[in-house]
Amino acid sequence: MSTSAEDFLTRSEQRPEPGTTDPVAYAKEIGLLLKDRHCENIVALDVRGISPLTQVVIVASGTSDRQIKALAAEVAEEAAAAGFSSYGGDHDGATTWVVLDLVDIMVHLFEPSTRAHYDLEMLWGDAPKIAIPARS
Repeated sequence: MSTSAEDFLTRSEQRPEPGTTDPVAYAKEIGLLLKDRHCENIVALDVRGISPLTQVVIVASGTSDRQIKALAAEVAEEAAAAGFSSYGGDHDGATTWVVLDLVDIMVHLFEPSTRAHYDLEMLWGDAPKIAIPARS
């Protein structure tokens, strides 16, 4: 995804102030992006009041290490454009798992068997699910 300097300036002029975008609403946008890019079993959890670190946790399964890497980069870029700060991210050596820390939103992209091993949905089992709408 190459972006010209002119495109960058145009996008940055349209960015909201950091912290002004609702993380629950934006989690739905991330969920739609992941759906559009053929991720499977996308779950968004509202962990406000449960987690001291973040407000939303998103978990999704990718189909390959290439897809997971590409999606992590795309989600990070889109979130920055929407005004979300990024605290960073991490991944394992084989890219069976990637986490993006967008401060208010944590995005976990897994290869299916790695996802089953860590079972984050069970860890956050008390959190209400955020419905990801269908693309209109």
